[in-house]
Amino acid sequence: MAFLEIKNAAKTYFSRGAKTEVLTNINLEIEEGEFVAIVGYSGAGKSTLINFISGLVKPDTGTVTLAGAPIEGPGPDRGIIFQNYSLLPWLSVYGNIALAVDEIFKDWSPEKRREHIEKHIAMVSLTPARDKRPRQLSGGMRQRVSVARTLAINPRILLMDEPFGALDALTRATLQQETLQIWEGDKKTVVLITNDPDEAILM
Repeated sequence: MAFLEIKNAAKTYFSRGAKTEVLTNINLEIEEGEFVAIVGYSGAGKSTLINFISGLVKPDTGTVTLAGAPIEGPGPDRGIIFQNYSLLPWLSVYGNIALAVDEIFKDWSPEKRREHIEKHIAMVSLTPARDKRPRQLSGGMRQRVSVARTLAINPRILLMDEPFGALDALTRATLQQETLQIWEGDKKTVVLITNDPDEAILM
């Protein structure tokens, strides 16, 4: 059995009496440690697929399992990085990451949590900006905070939903390389959703 497995999954949405079949008979197997890129046009159902894995959306039919267990809803074993950063504007870089770490690792000492947070801030080269709030950061820096926050909860699988789509070309290239370097370091299972074939091939 594969680490992540989707079997015969389908999803249909209804809006104002109209029926739209977004995904039909989807089957996918991903092994632990793999980096998988899924490419498709806007509206092709890529985000719905990644939401099956995150547990934010349940398929109408079929099953989704992680390490043999059915995915019934969101959980800390699956971390997701969105395109829109999803940072709390009143918290600093440190505070945004600490919010997640404090929730997941409640049994850790304050000192251990602080070291863990600082390690992940350094991992994405944001130590000089640790006390800045999102409005003081560039788009690329905000996305680095999002990456660090997700990695800091130590998920078993990392889900990336077009995370670099809103960035300029140079920042996108930099973050793509940094993400690959991080992946090379700990070989987490990664699922990347993108509409850019070049990005998919690169990563």
